[in-house]
Amino acid sequence: MLTLKQITENTEQVIAGLEKKHFENARAAIDEVIAVDKRRREAQQALDQNLSEAKKMASQIGMLMKQGKKDEAEQAKAAVSELKEKNKQLEAEKAAAETEVSTLLCQIPNIPYDEVPEGGRAEDNRVVKSNLRECVAGDTVGNWTTVPANSEAKVPHWELAKKYNLIDLDLGVKITGAGFPVYIGKGAQLQRALINFFLDEARKSGYTEIMPPTVVNAASGYGTGQLPDKEGQMYHCEVDDLYLIPTAEVPVTNIYRDVILDEKDLPIKNCAYTQCFRREAGSYGKEVRGLNRLHEFSKIEIVRIDKPSHSRESHKEMLEHVEGLLKKLELPYRILLLCGGDQSFTSAICYDFEVYSEAQERWLEVSSVSNFDTYQANRLKCRYRRSEDKKIELCHTLNGSALALPRIVAAILENNQTPDGIRMPKVLVPYLGFEIID
Repeated sequence: MLTLKQITENTEQVIAGLEKKHFENARAAIDEVIAVDKRRREAQQALDQNLSEAKKMASQIGMLMKQGKKDEAEQAKAAVSELKEKNKQLEAEKAAAETEVSTLLCQIPNIPYDEVPEGGRAEDNRVVKSNLRECVAGDTVGNWTTVPANSEAKVPHWELAKKYNLIDLDLGVKITGAGFPVYIGKGAQLQRALINFFLDEARKSGYTEIMPPTVVNAASGYGTGQLPDKEGQMYHCEVDDLYLIPTAEVPVTNIYRDVILDEKDLPIKNCAYTQCFRREAGSYGKEVRGLNRLHEFSKIEIVRIDKPSHSRESHKEMLEHVEGLLKKLELPYRILLLCGGDQSFTSAICYDFEVYSEAQERWLEVSSVSNFDTYQANRLKCRYRRSEDKKIELCHTLNGSALALPRIVAAILENNQTPDGIRMPKVLVPYLGFEIID
């Protein structure tokens, strides 16, 4: 969450940032935080003054008794007792104000960096890089070869999955419900190959692999900002008050909740493979068919904890890592800088990676790579001790998908179909043990 220091020292800048993020009633929300915090500070000041006065009067009571001034001593005792009662009220007022400030801050999103473009829709996102261009049959673009523009084999992945017995969507409905596919045979092998490939690449890039729980408590959800913002999208185990994770970001980042790190240990680089669970809003059409939108899916996440002066460089390195994966998979991709209104609640800057679906003739999001600045760290109380002066400051947290599997699988199937079958990217063949699905 935003810090009170940010809000009180840079009020107009914070309001402008919230408006850029299309947060409604930004000024009113910030004014309310400032007003409640003023009540807290006033209660604290009165409490400090009363405590000082009570201490001073208490020290005089013994002296008055020694001097035989019993009546005056009793009056002083009564005054101290009265101050103690007032202090109880002030303590309650201060605690209530602190709770209210914390609740208000949790409802206010992060503010975007200056370079984040204006806009409130996906159409306002800025394409910063793409390896897709118009091409003729068999032309090679970068590390990938397109399906010929005049090809008749533009079959969507849900039909290919059925044809080659790779994924059974109906069986998932039988076992659980819509959005829970069953992977079969070479379809399951492809899933496992991608998981291992992504994890191996992350380890080569210096990430330490974590195998975290896939359920978390409410404190973990609040720590990374999924709660209360995304509560309706998370599966909740009500009896135990636990939540199924929407991404490994939640348990992995919460490893560092209430922790003070040493500057020399930063950046911390973790990766994790988990199943992810999201209660997506119900909708219909080809945009959500097949693997396009699921309630349960596999994903490899990369997470970094860094110091503020280096987090921009960490973000750049993470973007290069994800781009490298897409190049090695020989997929057509583009990178978008999200506009303020299309960013997540917690991010300060976010880039999305999308792969092109030849059969569906549209872009599919496969990764978001975000820098959260101090927003998550403030909620988590994730801090580090500076080497030079031992001063303790908030860390920066970053995370990204590297990568989410469903739409990667969809793009591999759709973009690599040939008359002989579906050819696998060369980098996956050692993991698969076969070159083609036929």
